[in-house]
Amino acid sequence: MRNITVQRFDLLVCYDVETTTKEGRRRLRQVAKTCERHGQRVQFSVFECRLTKELWLKMKRRLLDIMDQELDSLRVYYLGSPREEHLEVYGRNGYVDFSGTLAV
Repeated sequence: MRNITVQRFDLLVCYDVETTTKEGRRRLRQVAKTCERHGQRVQFSVFECRLTKELWLKMKRRLLDIMDQELDSLRVYYLGSPREEHLEVYGRNGYVDFSGTLAV
């Protein structure tokens, strides 16, 4: 049996959605739900994601379809791997490494 390695991207996805209107609040919920499906919330509008290229392109397409380019902002930072070598966390850290051993 051959071992196939799938390349994954470690990303930090941050967004700011204008919420003074009903439409803006709807966009905010849609952006948050999309990010929750693909990553792990580490702050209110900040998600860490580990995705294949295909999943990342699908997520990005969805986020760009939701956003109002005139009012909202999306920032994506491509992190080096392993993530631990490129990240310092102070205070509460709710990140869970799902690729490691998990005890239930």
